[in-house]
Amino acid sequence: MIKKVDHIGVAVKSLDKAIALYRDVLGFELLEIEEVDSQKVRVAKFDINGVHIEFLEPTSEESPIYKYIDKKGEGLHHIAYFTDDIDGELKKLKEGGIQLINNEPVKGSSNTMIAFVHPKSSIVLTELVSKGE
Repeated sequence: MIKKVDHIGVAVKSLDKAIALYRDVLGFELLEIEEVDSQKVRVAKFDINGVHIEFLEPTSEESPIYKYIDKKGEGLHHIAYFTDDIDGELKKLKEGGIQLINNEPVKGSSNTMIAFVHPKSSIVLTELVSKGE
């Protein structure tokens, strides 16, 4: 079952510029910076009163974030929802005819498992997130 909004993902060309604005100017709490090899991105995670925002910088031209920025520019990339049963959610979505990008969960940041739902089926790119093994 989906429990809550986990985070909002924002595609950026420069993590350093995003950090300078959101931490140093706006005063958001920087939780961590992490490289996620499976997604070919560097991630800066911020908290603002319990709402998490992740800024995603591509580390390779093969990164989905690189391709997104190249096509659409920087900005809102996805909304992520936390679930305690990612496999069950994916099964329910498949049975409902929803187009998935990931048919099986993959490793995400902060020891999580993630899967993406195609925006053709969900209006905005949607990420499911659960705790990792």
